[in-house]
This record gives sequence, C-alpha cells and structure tokens, in this order.
Amino acid sequence: MKQPPSKNLQRILLVDDEAEILESCQRCLLSSGYHDVITENDSREVMNLLAREEVTVIVLDLRMPNLTGLELLPQIVAKYPEIPILVATANNDVDTVVNCIKQGAFDYLVKPIDVKRLITAVRKALELSSLTNELSTLKQYLFTDRLDHPETFGSIVTGNKNMRAIFQYLEVVSGTRQPIMITGETGTGKELIARAVHELSGSTGEFVALNAAGLDDNMFSDTLFGHRKGAFTGADQARDGLITRAAGGTLFLDEIGDLNEMSQIKLLRLLQEQEYYPVGSDFIKKSDARIVLATNRDLLERIKQGKFRNDLYYRLCGHRVHLPPLRERLDDLPLLLDHFLGLAASCLGKKKPTPPPELATLLGLYPFPGNVRELEAMIFDAVLRHPGGVLSMESFRAVIGDERLNSKQEPQEAATVGGALNAIFGHFPTIDEVEEYMIREAMRRAKGNQGLAAKLLGMGRQTLNKRLKGDGRTAAAEA
Repeated sequence: MKQPPSKNLQRILLVDDEAEILESCQRCLLSSGYHDVITENDSREVMNLLAREEVTVIVLDLRMPNLTGLELLPQIVAKYPEIPILVATANNDVDTVVNCIKQGAFDYLVKPIDVKRLITAVRKALELSSLTNELSTLKQYLFTDRLDHPETFGSIVTGNKNMRAIFQYLEVVSGTRQPIMITGETGTGKELIARAVHELSGSTGEFVALNAAGLDDNMFSDTLFGHRKGAFTGADQARDGLITRAAGGTLFLDEIGDLNEMSQIKLLRLLQEQEYYPVGSDFIKKSDARIVLATNRDLLERIKQGKFRNDLYYRLCGHRVHLPPLRERLDDLPLLLDHFLGLAASCLGKKKPTPPPELATLLGLYPFPGNVRELEAMIFDAVLRHPGGVLSMESFRAVIGDERLNSKQEPQEAATVGGALNAIFGHFPTIDEVEEYMIREAMRRAKGNQGLAAKLLGMGRQTLNKRLKGDGRTAAAEA
C-alpha cells in the first residue's frame, strides 16, 4: 500500500540500469544532506514503485534495456505530473533533451554526471515540488477557511481576519525546509510567529534564537558558527555555535537587517548551501537546522543605501510573512485588553480589574508605535497602580499625553485634498461647513465622548463644548 504523503518528505528516486552509477549518485546526495534517497535499476518496476511509495523528485536515465527512459517519461508525467523529473543522457543530444522537456521533464543532466550539477538540479527540483504543493494546499485552506492547528497560535491573541490568513499560510509553508522571512514593526510578535513555525514544522530539535542587532562580524560568526581551539586569543578549547545546538530544529535570527556585509555573505552561504565554517577552521560543516529570520527594517531601502545585499534579499523572498501593526487590527483591542488585564492581575497577585467602557475607545485612537508590546506594558503599569474597583484611565492618559490622537486613515482620506472635499460635500465647502463636518466626525469616532473628540480636533474640551452649545451643532454632532 502506498504510504500517505508527508509535508516534510524529500524522497529522491534514482533510476538507472548501472549499479555503479546508482551507488555513486546516492552517496553524493546523502553526503550533501539529502537523507532519503532510493534507487531502482529495473525500469519496468518504476511505476509499481511509484504506486507504493511517495516520491518527491526522480532522476531518470534515458538509455536502459527493456523499457527506456524515453518510453517511461510520458507514463510518469501522465500519472504523476506533480513529480519533477531530471533526465540523464549519455551525450548532449539537443533534440532528445528538447523532446524530453516538451514531454514534461523538469531539467536534464549529461553523463558522466557532474556532482555539483546533480546537487544543484535536485535542489531546484525539490524547491519546485515544494512550491507546487504549497500552492495547492494554500488554495484548499483559503477556499474552506480551514485552520488545522489553531492551538499552535494560542499565544497570539487575535480574532482579526488578516492574522487568520497569516496562520493559514504558515500551516502550509512550515513543513518545508525553505527559510521563512518575518517582517513587521517592533512589538508585533515576530518571535511568537517564529515559534509557531517551529511547532508546525514537526522538528524534533530545539528552537534557538539569536538577535543579530549590534553584533559585529566576529561576534556573529563565533556565536552562530562556533570556533576551533586556538582560533583567536583566549580560545583555549573548541566551542560549538548556536547552529549546532539548533540541529534538527529551528534557528531564529532576529534583526537581520542590521548585519554587516561579511556576516550577510556567511548567512547567504548558510541559506543556499546549508554550509558554514567555524571560526578558525578550513573544514566545511553541514547544517540541517530550519532557518527563520525577522527584521523591522525596510530591506529594500537598506539595499538602496548599499547596506543590504541584493542576492541575500532575493534568497529571502521565497516565504515571507508581514505582521500588521496594531493600528491596522484595532478589532483585536478588546481581546488584547481583556487578555493582558487577566495576565497582569495573575502575575501581580491581584484581582482582575474592570476596565471603564471608554478605555477601548481611547486606546483605539492611539497609534501604538510600540504595538502589542507597548499595549501590554501600558496595561501592566495600570494594573500595578490599581487599588481596586474600576480601572483608572489616568496611567493610560499619562502615556498617551495631550498630543493630538491619530485615528486610522480610511481609503477616501488618502485621496487628494480637493478630491476628498468634493467627495464629502459634493462641492468645495466653506470654512463653516468644514468645521461642522469635523466636529460631527470627531464626535462619531469618539462615540460621543467630548474629551476624546477634543483631542482628535486638537482643541480643549471646554472649547469644543462651547462650540457644540453655542452654534446649535449638538443635535448634528449626536446624530
């Protein structure tokens, strides 16, 4: 019976009638970190083997007795179109190669097979297979709105639909061995996402994190790759780096936008070849750690400034996740407020306080440059100061201050000034019309709270109150 497919599967099938070629290619791939390589020297058994076993990539010799690769190729393509096939030919016969590509072969190899060419072609074929499977699975997730492992994301408090879409994407791509790049402002939860990727991947090894901010190349290399004895003054014994500790698990590199050029080159080699050199060593080591990276920097801007390598950036483009700032998921504020109030009360040994109804409205008008982390700190401070009863808003006001609050910009507000005014009023308005509209809109967004509306308008509460009462706008503002 055919085994069920595995999202981590990277099984390579070598088909050739010459046992010596099969053995040398298998040994080459095994030594390059591909642990699941099977062989078949009888081409007549290949279709039966594929019916029993799940295979990711096939390397197929074209010249074999009984059933040639040329005859076998269309049979495999017809029944297993998702499997990339690399055809191997004894001579660089252009017509044969073109015919094979037309029939569905992914790439070709010329015998005798060059080791580097074999490894490169297999790696590209595995990447294609992984991408094809991901796209197919992602379509199923989006069409059915499914989430198979919601418990994995339990530490991320959200009901936001964009966050749910991110979770669905992560369930699809976490099983691959390709690096995942997480971007987002500080405080959005990038490490929580990295830990979720680790759990979803099914890795048996550890989750190991390294913050690269402030590390020069020597510190980065020594911390990540380790060193041999005598590599530098004080290195009286060899030491393994974090990459060794992350073997079979996940290495999370945070703030990679701050790496200098030499460190970026070493990181690129690790991502492309899964290889690295310990400090002071001339011997290459292999790594099977899954790598997840994160940054709050704009890497494209860093490239323009000459501070980030193009080739490394494009290597990171395969799987990317951008976490939205808190101001773009304001529907999560009530959930986060309740969660952090409970957490803070538990940590501080207090009874969970009751928040005033207007607190969520006040928080919704604040831009939160520190995102969820800033909100958590605000709430912990408020609970620490809380004597009992209804939670005071004073500590929140102290952080937010009297500065003019920012509310989320709606699409029509992003248009040109003249266009926006015409869209609202149907004509270019007078100053009185604009003032009346702004007061009414501020009161609506502040849900009738004059103090918050005054902050939005950049005026004192008494001034707003006088304008509401003095010119008959109260009814309009409350409508």
